[in-house]
Amino acid sequence: MSEIALLDEIPSLDLSDFTSGNPERKAKFVQDLGSAFNTIGFVAISNHGLTEDIRVKLYETVQAFFKQPDEVKYKYEFLQLNGQRGYVSKGREKAKGFKVADLKEFYHVGQPTPEGEMPSNVFPGEVPNFEEYTTLVFNTFENTGKTLLRAIALYLDLDEDYFEDKVRNGDSILRALHYFPLDPETVPEGAVRAAAHGDINLITLLMGASAEGLEVLRRDGAWIAATPSPDQIIINVGDMLDRLTNHKLKSTIHRVVNPPREKMNTSRYSIPFFMHPRAEMNLTCLSSCVTAEHPKLYVDMTAGEFLNERLIELGLKKA
Repeated sequence: MSEIALLDEIPSLDLSDFTSGNPERKAKFVQDLGSAFNTIGFVAISNHGLTEDIRVKLYETVQAFFKQPDEVKYKYEFLQLNGQRGYVSKGREKAKGFKVADLKEFYHVGQPTPEGEMPSNVFPGEVPNFEEYTTLVFNTFENTGKTLLRAIALYLDLDEDYFEDKVRNGDSILRALHYFPLDPETVPEGAVRAAAHGDINLITLLMGASAEGLEVLRRDGAWIAATPSPDQIIINVGDMLDRLTNHKLKSTIHRVVNPPREKMNTSRYSIPFFMHPRAEMNLTCLSSCVTAEHPKLYVDMTAGEFLNERLIELGLKKA
């Protein structure tokens, strides 16, 4: 059940170097992480806090949900939530700029204790331990993400705790994805499991999946397959961090391609964690990232405004 092996262009880092208390190891981690995000936008991380036992149990629980009849899954789809909590059925989401929907269904889990207008989680009563394991992994990856954001802040010459108040009880989402089996004779023209896209959020934490298919767009325009490495997770820059840093830290385009014809009748499962800030975070480009050589690329907006814009583009929310 692994997805993540290193591409030559994706460096491997050990998060314990940052937390070791050794100033030299910490400084090197910061520079190596920033360098990776300044170029390809992806990095593989070990010692990330998620155990193999928990990962396996999470996948078993998620698979049990998606193997249920559609009428059971539809009980947990609430269109008024714009795909932000609960089940999102087949054909509802399409990548920005694409007319054909992705070949997938998924389930969203957010903050265990929501604040303000943030929606509450909904959990399937038919699947024992679904709430337990999704919430456990949500909390684990939120803590790992906060640690990585501290390193990113140092790389950007900001205070180490720059992101702390911005992501406290943020709009982060754990997405359990099912890329369902395909009939090669009936797949819509141009439809793939996940069309080329950049993630919306600050950073994404991606654990190993159940099958190959993830591809990353290299800077020379070549698509490179990412294949398994069981002890690591992949971290990538999202569009919000790209905007904040005026494209200094790069949101890299990636996709999930359809399997070979002989494997089209098999499922693929993947569980990314999308680390979002609070809706009020200002995404105006940092002044330190705007120079004569790198003029400001993006208009000013908050994280909530940007998320709303993207949900409309994805087809999950009406304009």
